[in-house]
Amino acid sequence: MEQLTGIICKITGGFYYVEAADNVYECKARGVFRKRGTSPLVGDVVDITVPNDGYCSIDRIHDRRNSLVRPALANLDNLMIVSSVKDPDVNLYLVDKMTAAAVSKDITPIVVFTKSDLAPADRLVEIYRKVDIPAYAFSCMDCRGLEEIKSELKGKVTAFCGNSGVGKSTLLNALFPELNLQTGEISEKLGRGRHTTRTVELFKKHGGYIADTPGFSTVDIERFELIRKDELKFAFPEFEEYFGTCQFNSCNHVCEKGCKVLDAVADGLIPQSRHDSYVRMYNEVKDIKDWQIN
Repeated sequence: MEQLTGIICKITGGFYYVEAADNVYECKARGVFRKRGTSPLVGDVVDITVPNDGYCSIDRIHDRRNSLVRPALANLDNLMIVSSVKDPDVNLYLVDKMTAAAVSKDITPIVVFTKSDLAPADRLVEIYRKVDIPAYAFSCMDCRGLEEIKSELKGKVTAFCGNSGVGKSTLLNALFPELNLQTGEISEKLGRGRHTTRTVELFKKHGGYIADTPGFSTVDIERFELIRKDELKFAFPEFEEYFGTCQFNSCNHVCEKGCKVLDAVADGLIPQSRHDSYVRMYNEVKDIKDWQIN
């Protein structure tokens, strides 16, 4: 019998695949986790027991630095938010929802606009660079931006996420051709992509780990990663320099008189689309009690 510490790289069919000591072990989680209402996540650092025969067991989950509900991952450094500029059309609210979720969990958001050969992406990239969020344009036709994107991954744990059909797996295949991930076509009838990634899985790459995650719809993401109304403003880092300067201390930066955030939006210092997303997110949670948000 051997005791090892490793990282969960895949979960499927009730089995947990743990990378430890240069091997991958198929494990079962002990019943104590179920009793505590705790489920191991991909990215968790865990202690496992490797018996002489039978299944390996997960005995302990180390403290998490962070975790997300969708995608279900723990201990991330980066969240690579992938959005196409066309087919399907860009959804900046969805992008902002994910950047806010990342910032609120101390994860670095990085935005990549794919299919830049179909429509210009420079204006979109500028929105996020203006608020100090790394952003890139990518086209699989000429691999524009590929090396810059790859440089963000070195030595980090990075999850790639995005709406279905945005070219997430195509981007990953361009970065790491050996992955040979399945890609899907866009449904003309529905205007969205088929789900080609079925499970969350970590791959050891570029001195760290990268994770491909199943695509989701806007409806899906609105159910997850709600941020309390009093904490939401902190998930938009470009607001920070205006805190404490508004006319009223209780300013929510939505529509109040004398709001310096609104002034900054009017002056073009904060992108209008970012503030629109903030207001929409605030209105979603303003009447929700704290105990109703996980």
